Amino acid sequence: MQPAFRTEALSKTYGEGPAAVHALRDVTLEIPRSEVVVLLGPSGSGKSTFLNIIGGLDRPSSGQAWFGDQNLTEMSDRALTQYRRSHVGFVFQFYNLMPSLTARENVDLVTEISHDPMDAGEALRLVGLEERLDHFPAQMSGGEQQRVAIARAIAKRPAVLFCDEPTGALDSTTGRRVLQVLNDVNRELGTTVLIVTHAAATAAMAHRVLHFTDGQLRETIVNETRADPAEIEW
Repeated sequence: MQPAFRTEALSKTYGEGPAAVHALRDVTLEIPRSEVVVLLGPSGSGKSTFLNIIGGLDRPSSGQAWFGDQNLTEMSDRALTQYRRSHVGFVFQFYNLMPSLTARENVDLVTEISHDPMDAGEALRLVGLEERLDHFPAQMSGGEQQRVAIARAIAKRPAVLFCDEPTGALDSTTGRRVLQVLNDVNRELGTTVLIVTHAAATAAMAHRVLHFTDGQLRETIVNETRADPAEIEW
């Protein structure tokens, strides 16, 4: 079976000459389908740059990236937009919910532009918010708002869920609950979940851990046994 993603010598440089910043340097790897993958590294290590490139939000300076058999680096801007719309869900540190819309209406924003969307109520049920459908963001905790953001991302049934610091603004108890939701999405829907984080303890729940330093992939670890998110120490 083809991997979810494959890259060859993927690099990204910002600027030129002595002031150039090498955000990503010759990253070659494969990410299997239906895994939870955690990307670890300090700020500036290249993990978010890598996520943005394979998520179709940015382009590399050199190298190649594939989603299945589709070469992302050769796609037009329009094709990348269609790739993101059809195959990718995004979850960020800050929830980006519309404050004037209920949880259900926030999720419906995505289902209206999707080919085969999940019912908004079903998506919210999957993240444990079936009783909060008609609540507005201001009526929900930070953890609940993040779960609405996850429901919005999965409602279009994406093959891949990209999460950039999804627990960065949350306390430890709430963060573990959000990680449990991401784990459930992977298990129940078969979604490939990629999590960028500074929290090294998160690695214990992953199938695979990618360690980035100075723009390079320094180490890949495959966990023989995985921890339940509830067991993770912050």
